[in-house]
Amino acid sequence: MHKAITYLLLLFATASFAQIKGKITSANGEPVPFASIGIENTYNNTSANENGLYELSIKKTGNYTLVFQSIGFKTRKETVNVTSLPYTLNITLQDETYTLNEVVINNTDNPANRIIREAIAHKKENSEKAGRFEADFYSKGIFRIKDVPDKIMGIKVKEEMEGEMLDSTGAGVLYLSETVSKITFEQPNNLKERIIASKISGDDNGFSYNTALGTYYNFYNNYVEFDLKMISPLANNAFNYYKFKLEGSFFDDNNNLINKIQVTPKRDKEPVFEGYIYIVNETWAIYAVDFDIKGYRMQQPILENLNLKQNFSFNTSSRIWAKNSQIFDFKAGLLGMTFSGTFTHVYSNYVFHDHFDKKTFGKEIVYIEEDSNKKDSLYWQTARPIPLTEEEVKDYFKKDSINTVTNSPEYLDSLDRKYNKFRPFDIISGYSYRNSKKHNRYSYDGILKVPIFNTVQGWTFNTGLSFRHYDADEKKYTSFGANFNYGVAEDRLRVNGWFTHRFGKVGTFYLTGGSIVEQFNASEPISPAMNMISSLLFKDNYMKLYDKTFAKLSYGREIFTGLNMGANIQYVRRKQLFNNTDYVLIKNDHDYTSNNPQASNDYTTPAFDTHNLMKADIAATIRFGQKYITRPDGKLNVSTANYPTIAVQYTKAFAASDSKYEYDFIAARTYYNTTLGNKGDFGINLKAGKFFNADNIAFMDYKHFNGNQTHVNSGNSNTNAFNILSYYSHSTNDSYFESHIEHNFKGYLMNKVPLLNKLQWNLVVGYHGIATPNYTPYHEFTAGFDNVGIGKFRMFRIDYVRSYQGSGYVTDGVMFGLKFLDIIQ
Repeated sequence: MHKAITYLLLLFATASFAQIKGKITSANGEPVPFASIGIENTYNNTSANENGLYELSIKKTGNYTLVFQSIGFKTRKETVNVTSLPYTLNITLQDETYTLNEVVINNTDNPANRIIREAIAHKKENSEKAGRFEADFYSKGIFRIKDVPDKIMGIKVKEEMEGEMLDSTGAGVLYLSETVSKITFEQPNNLKERIIASKISGDDNGFSYNTALGTYYNFYNNYVEFDLKMISPLANNAFNYYKFKLEGSFFDDNNNLINKIQVTPKRDKEPVFEGYIYIVNETWAIYAVDFDIKGYRMQQPILENLNLKQNFSFNTSSRIWAKNSQIFDFKAGLLGMTFSGTFTHVYSNYVFHDHFDKKTFGKEIVYIEEDSNKKDSLYWQTARPIPLTEEEVKDYFKKDSINTVTNSPEYLDSLDRKYNKFRPFDIISGYSYRNSKKHNRYSYDGILKVPIFNTVQGWTFNTGLSFRHYDADEKKYTSFGANFNYGVAEDRLRVNGWFTHRFGKVGTFYLTGGSIVEQFNASEPISPAMNMISSLLFKDNYMKLYDKTFAKLSYGREIFTGLNMGANIQYVRRKQLFNNTDYVLIKNDHDYTSNNPQASNDYTTPAFDTHNLMKADIAATIRFGQKYITRPDGKLNVSTANYPTIAVQYTKAFAASDSKYEYDFIAARTYYNTTLGNKGDFGINLKAGKFFNADNIAFMDYKHFNGNQTHVNSGNSNTNAFNILSYYSHSTNDSYFESHIEHNFKGYLMNKVPLLNKLQWNLVVGYHGIATPNYTPYHEFTAGFDNVGIGKFRMFRIDYVRSYQGSGYVTDGVMFGLKFLDIIQ
């Protein structure tokens, strides 16, 4: 009974604080969802919810002229005398009637083309009119799921989600959030947002990412960003991608002639929109848009369709058409499950500016106020411009109630008692003991980790012990633990440990040490799992290992926005290792190579003598144009592709057991990734370095280049590795210059080729090179296809690679990219 009363109070409260409220319906009595409602000649506006219910806040009683607007309906004005609050006003909207004057349409005189040309010619003017403002912003997002199966790949899914998220049919709300903020915007992309209130259903400590950042879709620009740059119907080259048809015209409430134009793609697989754009005659401004985006056009095959609507209102005083609402609905599907969602944005209380002070926009783009996620229901009842639907009320009530219970000390204690119960099988599978009130966790990894094979250790078994503590209030984090690694063929146990402590904003301190096996190339160009497959199936043991006993102290922090620095000092003792097994699953007519990367057929001579030394490193990374979000729980950097990133490093090896192992090394790197309009993604990574006094240093201290001899890679951008270069063939202890360049056309070329465009593959070309004093320059040229697959599963990439040493041909090969390798390795 208590829960029922609480629910009814919540439902009542969502409406009881409304100022002017009501329901908007069509002539046949159906609700009109997401209609715009505003006070004439002001920017005090709101939007109806999906059931046609609306609430408009006003400060006092009096006479008001309200404007009701929705795509496909006649705009309606209603003057009311509000004598008491709340005031109820239900409205019926009539279907819009379109007229089409008799015109002669031929190949040279399409009236829609004329209107679009005028809109393109005036888009800079119209964009700049509304391109510099302050405004109130409200956002609400809901993410639903249905048809959840009982199990996916043997893992129980439905049972784990039932109760809090799903009902008995396998449907429910996965995510619901709201945000209230104040935004300052300057065309084309300067944004500053201050989040006043943030609410996530079932999480009273979370901060919603449902903000204005990344959702300002401007069709006056040539491209509209949706992960992929979609071509605007008002782009300068729009006629290369779209066909336009004038479906009719009508007059709005201010006697402006509005043209409804159908937008149709010329080619189906391009990154294009389809639907309708409404253009105001004479000013050629956007009145509204109603576009569908197909998932395959965005290269998001899981997404089936996204519908985007924008409504603009006109102020007779400012003569500006300003966006008052934006709604996008999406539908997606995967593994039989259906996902859908709606995100509603309301822009109100505009203040337009001729210019902003230079200091208005800086590196901070979003600031989240300290108690923004602690606003009570009274605040939300007065601040929320769109009334909640019954579905949303139920979700808030259910999840917030569950959250209250699950965060109570009694529940946490009972949950810990249940979770911490020890079972005999935990000795094998692993065990964790946690204290939720103190935010502590002690873990034992068990011995069921998948064993890994290499020719030095044979089959290896791993386990670990760890402790973790996080102090959310102080923004501190502490963890320590130990890993245990046993090699069967080597018959040796190695142990290493770590201690990590983060001092809030001050930085992070690391202490590591112990005994491990490490690849000669510390960048690990081949993963243990890939080396195991290559060894057991093909008898190709590419991974070369040495024994490392060490103690290392590291510290890193952000000095200021855009500059991160780190330093470490370590003691190492290094010892050569040899193969201890020739085990293989599939017999092969060749032998394993030795563990000496410089002499593959020498099984007895060590690659280096046992030695020890001290090493110190200092490094800095500079990210020009770095932006960030300020949250109460810390600072979150936001990547930007507008500028390259530069990294520099200095290494000093000293106090060695033999002075020949001592050296100095400097290195620099710059990398840059950007999107070139609709012509694809370009990436470049340049590296250079120089050794000093390093003639006889140990081989693991050389500069090694990330080669690949497996013909399999991760399938993602290949701007940090070579494709068919032997792992240690070009290693150097002198100077070097390394370059990686790649361009993924993202369908720009393939989409225009009949038949081939149905594959939806992306052409990718690249170049990789090395220049050192030891060898003539090495080059790799690549051409291939990304986004290879069937239907919604496009996780493959295929490249043809051809390599040259100087001007002479070396070899060629085909690389198979598997995008899920980064997850499983």
